[in-house]
Amino acid sequence: MLTNASHLKGLVIRATDGEIGTVDQFYFDDDTWAIRYLTVETGGWLGGRRVLISPFSVVHAGWEANRMDVALTKKQVENSPDIDTHWPVSRQREAQYLGYYGYPKYWGGPYLWGTAFYPAGMAISTTASTEALADKIRSESTDSHLRSSEAVTGYRIAAANGEIGHVDGFLMDDEVWAIRYIEVATRNWWPGKKVLVSPAWVIRVSWTNSKVYVGLSRKAIKSGPEYAESMPVTREYENRLYLHYGLPPYWVQEAGHQPIPPLEGRINSERRIN
Repeated sequence: MLTNASHLKGLVIRATDGEIGTVDQFYFDDDTWAIRYLTVETGGWLGGRRVLISPFSVVHAGWEANRMDVALTKKQVENSPDIDTHWPVSRQREAQYLGYYGYPKYWGGPYLWGTAFYPAGMAISTTASTEALADKIRSESTDSHLRSSEAVTGYRIAAANGEIGHVDGFLMDDEVWAIRYIEVATRNWWPGKKVLVSPAWVIRVSWTNSKVYVGLSRKAIKSGPEYAESMPVTREYENRLYLHYGLPPYWVQEAGHQPIPPLEGRINSERRIN
């Protein structure tokens, strides 16, 4: 189901033996645009400490009840590795975190979650040996594709022939935990209009310039189907969106369980869609 990612903010995370805290923001992978972690404010329970919760642990998301159940105990969360969420999370810190919980490496395969399309499709180990964890950390690169949703919100959208607006939010698929669309506010050019852009059309995300570069023209984006948060994003709307840009939808690729192609191969930056 497609859900506006803003609904994650304030969502109560409930462990098997009580509440952990509330979601503040999330980290996504700008290579595959999968949501890798939720940042959870634990309040007075852990002295204000922030912790990361992986979609691997999610059992049920009750959007109407504003609650998410996870297959963790409060003790597990309390003893989890400290990660400073005010700074970029390195691949080595991720390896330590995943090793602690016995989760597999999502970057260890060709699909969105490594060897599977869904977090639920991954085999979860109940224990992780200290030696195996140490070996894993030593072998990991410090490079990371993780980006904070809070940081990227507000980034300017750079089309093929100039700026077109800014990132105003995200639409996520709560089954595969992937960002399906970037919500683009174009009010500086066309007051009040918002449009959706697929991450598959993104060429790159620049920290230094605070920009998201897409291989689409301003004209194409301007004339795209309008989006309003109050309306549900139906398959009919998605079909109109992809038909407008003349690009294949994500569900065609995923129906065949094909590997995720490299970022630069998803849209030819020399072939600007106009």
